[in-house]
Amino acid sequence: MTSPGAERIYHIATRADWLEATRTGTYTTSTAGRTLEEEGFIHASRREQVQGVFSRYYAKSREPLVLLAIDPGRLHSDLRVEAVGDDSYPHIYGPINREAVVDVSPLDRRGGTEPFMILVAREIAIRLALALLAMLMAYGGAGLGDVIADSELAPLVGAVIGLALGLALMFVVLRRRA
Repeated sequence: MTSPGAERIYHIATRADWLEATRTGTYTTSTAGRTLEEEGFIHASRREQVQGVFSRYYAKSREPLVLLAIDPGRLHSDLRVEAVGDDSYPHIYGPINREAVVDVSPLDRRGGTEPFMILVAREIAIRLALALLAMLMAYGGAGLGDVIADSELAPLVGAVIGLALGLALMFVVLRRRA
């Protein structure tokens, strides 16, 4: 146990692992793909170390990530600051109890924290832009169908093909971002 009022420490978690912890009351993932049981402790960091940890271990993660801010004074498990190379890192020897986590922030693709509403607004804007692109492709397909073929159905066929291509592009872009 550590003394109350100690400086916060931080841990990067997948959103899925954190949601499971909110259900069970304890968090037991040590680091990317390793459990507390496998590692023997949970890796944590000081705030200024978070970006380096993200870059080394989580930059290629496809899962949504969150940054847990932990109040050491609320931890039920033992906390030790230990030397790692030329630096030192906090290690939590046991599970993190839910009440020790005082803040949870979503991490963006670069490892930065942004307010949740900014992340939501950005995702909405991206989806709207992609939907607009699909509609423009349908409109272009209708115009092209009208020019190429001399049939009443040609604009409709062109619009359907353009829309299908636009939706396929939208699917590919959203899939790559996931």
